[in-house]
Amino acid sequence: MNHTSTKERLFGFTKLSAIAGALLFSYACSSSSEVTMAPFTAPEVAPIEEATVPTPDPRVGLEEGLYDAGQAYWNIERLSQTPPPDKFVGKTNSDLAFQGNYVFQGNYNGVIIWDITDPKNPVLVNDYECPASQSDVSVYGNLMFVSGEGLEGRLDCGTEGIQSAVSEDRLRGIRIFDITDVENPVYVSNVQTCRGSHTHSVLKDPNDDENIYVYVSGSYIVRPDEELPGCSDLQPEEDPNSALFRIEVIKVPLDSPEDAAIVSSPRIFEDLEEPPTHGLAPADLAALEAAKAAGKFTFEFGGTERVLPDGFARNLLSSIVQERGGEGGPTAEDSASLRASLQARIEAMFGGGDDDETRRRGPDQCHDITLYPEIGLAGGACEGYGLLLDISDPANPVRIDAVADSNFAYWHSATFNNDGDQVIFTDEWGGGGGPKCRESDPYEWGANAIFTIEDGKMVFKDYYKMPAPQTVYENCVAHNGSLIPVPDRDIMVQSWYQGGISIFDFTDPTNPTEIAFHDYGPVATDGSGFGGSWSVYWYNGVIVNSEIARGLDIFDLKPSPFITENEIAAAKTVKWDYLNAQGQPKMVWPNTFHLAKAYVDQLDRNNSLSDEAIMAFRQGIANAEASPAKSQSKMLTRLADEVANHASMSSDSDKVQKLAEALRGLASM
Repeated sequence: MNHTSTKERLFGFTKLSAIAGALLFSYACSSSSEVTMAPFTAPEVAPIEEATVPTPDPRVGLEEGLYDAGQAYWNIERLSQTPPPDKFVGKTNSDLAFQGNYVFQGNYNGVIIWDITDPKNPVLVNDYECPASQSDVSVYGNLMFVSGEGLEGRLDCGTEGIQSAVSEDRLRGIRIFDITDVENPVYVSNVQTCRGSHTHSVLKDPNDDENIYVYVSGSYIVRPDEELPGCSDLQPEEDPNSALFRIEVIKVPLDSPEDAAIVSSPRIFEDLEEPPTHGLAPADLAALEAAKAAGKFTFEFGGTERVLPDGFARNLLSSIVQERGGEGGPTAEDSASLRASLQARIEAMFGGGDDDETRRRGPDQCHDITLYPEIGLAGGACEGYGLLLDISDPANPVRIDAVADSNFAYWHSATFNNDGDQVIFTDEWGGGGGPKCRESDPYEWGANAIFTIEDGKMVFKDYYKMPAPQTVYENCVAHNGSLIPVPDRDIMVQSWYQGGISIFDFTDPTNPTEIAFHDYGPVATDGSGFGGSWSVYWYNGVIVNSEIARGLDIFDLKPSPFITENEIAAAKTVKWDYLNAQGQPKMVWPNTFHLAKAYVDQLDRNNSLSDEAIMAFRQGIANAEASPAKSQSKMLTRLADEVANHASMSSDSDKVQKLAEALRGLASM
């Protein structure tokens, strides 16, 4: 039935074939009753491998603009676009968390809380000003956790920043708020860490109802011991308590969150070697040569020659002028001095020299750690490696596998499939600020890598990258996303900064395929155009997007031959009390007619049963759904038995059994 027209696939009782009617009469009704054929519509379906984006791709050539940019849609509808509140305009919107009808949107200036009861009209609940980078946010119960990493965050949430190198007023770590009244968050306490918190992950141990755990990933420089006693940036062999090569685990007593404290600092990076890397992309090589020809300063870092940003060059030149006690602007001699000493200066500031032991080691921190407590595993995206962690003891995670890939530049985030037998890692090549989706960029760079998990080991299967080439004005690379809870399929919605959002199916990990997208045109083409989707997640039936410059977007997924109305409806039956970016819940589908019909659509799409059986099952479900409640149980039970009898005739007997189980579940309600 996959290639018949929509018109041919509209069935009412007048269209039902005699053979299907005979099948239906035998199991859908008792022998003494008259068959009533309820009308139904069979959706158009097509194999996932036949999914092709519109040609030409509408994402190419979009007009620039902030709120008036051109847009491209495919199988998705934007329900609303809400600019940030005034005091957050021009500040970077970061990650999202969810609770009830609320969205908590991190921002470098604090946290914005939205009520999305009506997704077409989000309502601002609170614009809580408390500057820090990145202000990644999570929630649990009446608590909100916010990350702070940079040097400007203050313990008192002040907006004046901190100018001194050492300060007792500096916040680098986790802020904890009581959000019993979301309109008035109360600052409860903070937990300071040596490297701050770039991101964090909240773990609710299924076996512990008294505490939660926060895994802290800090990626910035180690703060001085004078500011936070015990902080050391020495190598582990020089100082076994070094703040390098570890993460922090914070234990938060739910009855007394003010007593939250670090309980362990697991060294999950031990014995990892320096990972393989790739060089510059063709466009970057050309830009490097042009920069050198123009007299720009260059240096080598991580085995790659790079151009020194103009602002950084000005600062270093000013330092040279001060070092020689000069006045006024830098001279030609100062420029020559910087060119001769630049490599040594970079290595002194950031390490990375040929004799530096850290160059031969693996990563000393993670960027994101995604927790999946129901299966006892976590995925650590840790600079040069992807890690698989055992978190069955939440305070003491243990590395059980590690993978590296020369096509990856920066392992950024991880997402498991619902069964926990696959994991996707993203590569934030270029750090999120560069245009890494140009037509000449290799497909495997700045992409996703998909692994199966087999006997505790990760086995590479394929890459996926948003396929539409973007301009040099659009920062674009793989970033944050989540699963969409379509039953018995692995589908992910993902942000790509100014590459927009992409929805793809990776049920077959060797053939990930895009099935929907949305994209804006460039924010600007004058060099001031940083923006795009920081993170996008499915939450209780809608797709919510944190747009770096534009605010908050909410989308609705639309039916297509590659994801039907029944599959979307079944996904919308999955409801969560809360959702955090780096906490992955187990998806469980209630028994509904949507679920049963979604399974039939999938069997149809994959040609897993005969056309006659598919049609008969659709008709049987329609008849039961249209019947009085007192008749449904018997009808559904008989239909479930008939479906189960077809399992041996199907190329996907497991899915046929799941359909039978869904029907029995409906019959027992």
